[in-house]
Amino acid sequence: MVSITQGLSVEVSSQLDMFGPKNIMVVPFQLEQGRGLVGERFNWREVQLLENIPHVKYFSPGVANQLASYTVRGKTRACSIIGVSPHYFKVFSNFKVEEGRALVQSDSASAVVGHLVAFDEDGNRLLEVGDRVTLRYYVGGEERTSNFRVVGILEKVGGSFGSNDDLSFIIPFRMAQGLLETEGQADFMALQADEIENVDSVAEEVEELFGDRVLVMTFEQIQEQVGEVLGTIEAVLAGIAAISLIVAGVSIINTMTISVLERTREIGILKAIGSTNGDILLVFLTEATITGLLGGLLGSALGFAAGLLLGNRIGLPVSTEPRLGLMVTLFALVTSVVAGVYPSWQAASLDPVEALRYE
Repeated sequence: MVSITQGLSVEVSSQLDMFGPKNIMVVPFQLEQGRGLVGERFNWREVQLLENIPHVKYFSPGVANQLASYTVRGKTRACSIIGVSPHYFKVFSNFKVEEGRALVQSDSASAVVGHLVAFDEDGNRLLEVGDRVTLRYYVGGEERTSNFRVVGILEKVGGSFGSNDDLSFIIPFRMAQGLLETEGQADFMALQADEIENVDSVAEEVEELFGDRVLVMTFEQIQEQVGEVLGTIEAVLAGIAAISLIVAGVSIINTMTISVLERTREIGILKAIGSTNGDILLVFLTEATITGLLGGLLGSALGFAAGLLLGNRIGLPVSTEPRLGLMVTLFALVTSVVAGVYPSWQAASLDPVEALRYE
């Protein structure tokens, strides 16, 4: 569980790095309990207001996540239409163009596609730069089709949080507005501040302009929210670990108590030939130590194996750092020794005469 949690932290950190520390995402919706996202799209005047905010270096309005499909080699595949301006690729500079080029101002029926649009899940190529693609999508319940020429293919982004960047079909913002009948409107604004020090001032300016009507997301805010979520997950896992610790401790105490009972006569013989209480105590504590050490090593190995199996199943990286295995082994060792103290003391305190009589 710890290895999966650490893998989740690594995945979240990589996804946050993709967002970028100087970037700001502005969405004209608020998340309300029981209602979901509530609000209206930005109009063109509001788009211009955001564009003219001081210390904004790059700016891109966008139309987002219109589901669509295309057919290639006789198979229909799903994708997501995103309409952006060319500055979008400067705001999110971590989206690397693997083949071809990014969008430019003069593009019209051109598209930059995600990795899983141009390749299938096994890495087989479906589209080349320069290919023509027919998209099918719905507007107001009516099916539409549009043709595009692929001018670029993005590197694989990956992700485990429902991200559809690899399935994106990125087209010019103006054309997306026309196709989806959202002229003069935008679903989001992607901004990049000129300096990290100015991110907060830009975010504050946006909030002053629009108040509670918009949701402003900066790298730092997202990091805090994700930290809270991960903290909750870690707290739950800590509770589970505490229960596991109690169960393990009780099991070890029971096992060693039974061992003392089964070896009572042996203890009497050891004392009869001169063994001290300290010798008996050391024997049983040594057994507890060996039990904890072997259990910790086996548990770490099985834990890593189970974590990797589950991680591959759900597409989540799993941490297999030797330090984590060492921590788990030490944890098991300490648990075993502490749980074995009472049975060991009980064995050392036996009266040798009574122990020899025990059957």
